[in-house]
Amino acid sequence: MTVSSSATAQPPLNVLSIQSWVSYGHVGNAAAVFPLQRLGIEVWAIHTVQFSNHTGYGAWTGAVFPPEQIAELVDGIEARGTLGSCAGVLSGYMGSGGTVAAVVEAVRRVREANAGALYCCDPVMGDVGRGVFVRPELPELIAAQALTAADILTPNQFELELLSGREVRTLQDALEAAHSLRERLHAGGPRIVVVTSLVREDAPEDQIETLAVTDTGAWLCRTPLLPLDPPRNGTGDTIAALFFGHYLQRRDVATALSLSMSALYGLLKQTHEAGSREILLVAAQEEFGQPSQVFDAEKIA
Repeated sequence: MTVSSSATAQPPLNVLSIQSWVSYGHVGNAAAVFPLQRLGIEVWAIHTVQFSNHTGYGAWTGAVFPPEQIAELVDGIEARGTLGSCAGVLSGYMGSGGTVAAVVEAVRRVREANAGALYCCDPVMGDVGRGVFVRPELPELIAAQALTAADILTPNQFELELLSGREVRTLQDALEAAHSLRERLHAGGPRIVVVTSLVREDAPEDQIETLAVTDTGAWLCRTPLLPLDPPRNGTGDTIAALFFGHYLQRRDVATALSLSMSALYGLLKQTHEAGSREILLVAAQEEFGQPSQVFDAEKIA
């Protein structure tokens, strides 16, 4: 079959990803860039830190980059005349108030160049069992600045409770908390909240869920809960990137949720079977575009 030139001339989507970077292992941009690239998306990565490894090991080397560097790098991209072709901005861990402000300013500049660009904020602040692991002032700054700029928000269950001020024990609790956050997201955007690592009292045993809530409904995707102890770092960064990538390509929440959750399960299954402390991002790369096992997203509201 001959492929027409028009079919091959479509430019790739471009995403600006502002996150941490580690030399060993996969968290931050080291967990997000490669899955997006495997989906055929060009990634313009800006690193907020350069560490030897993630901080879950208790010791690391490297440096935190000044927030001003984010603006300088955006300046350089803009000088290439390409900022208007950026389809979206993805952010993760923000280590300081200055970084929060710099990310939000980068989003403003991208939207100024391309009004249709979307911002996906992964509000990395804490987790069940660990509590808040960022500076005490950051949750309030993220809520006041990044949250209101975001089109898509991808909190885990702990972050959902922290940002909404609501306890989440049931599916109804999660829906109400997610809707309360949706009301605070960027006006005019799709206002999507994706709640990862949802574990509730009224769910089937030995399952883990991700909930996506929009103005047109809510979808739930459920996969088996793998006995990963300790929980692997970087899974939240990976699912945020995969969901954002699939949504940018398809503009369909249910499909993006199903494909991203299925890919994450395949990645974690390989990681568990290998007994690896780090997620096997490269070994499991075929999962990102074509998951070996697909878990459907069920519309629940």
